[in-house]
Amino acid sequence: MTSLQTALAEASSPSFSRRVRAGRDLAPFAEVPEAAEALAGLLLDTEDMAVIRQTAEALARLGTETARRLIADAMAKADDTQADWLQTGIDDTLTDPDGPDLVRPAR
Repeated sequence: MTSLQTALAEASSPSFSRRVRAGRDLAPFAEVPEAAEALAGLLLDTEDMAVIRQTAEALARLGTETARRLIADAMAKADDTQADWLQTGIDDTLTDPDGPDLVRPAR
């Protein structure tokens, strides 16, 4: 099984730690429709806020247009708690001096 296939399988795992890992592992594949769909679900995870935070952080670090769009779409659909954790994941990257500049397009 490829890393993409493994991460896609873990995205629907009952284990929050596997879903967290899936969010991080799927971020580089955000351009792949199946991965984007799984990432959208992880960004709005209803069972564990760590999944939301870690997935948002992984996408924010990626810094691509697709990653930003996934985060923005999730923010638009999120309840207040989910939105707080999405923002926390983004904030985690902003405190890293080597993190991406989310204002400018990715190179």
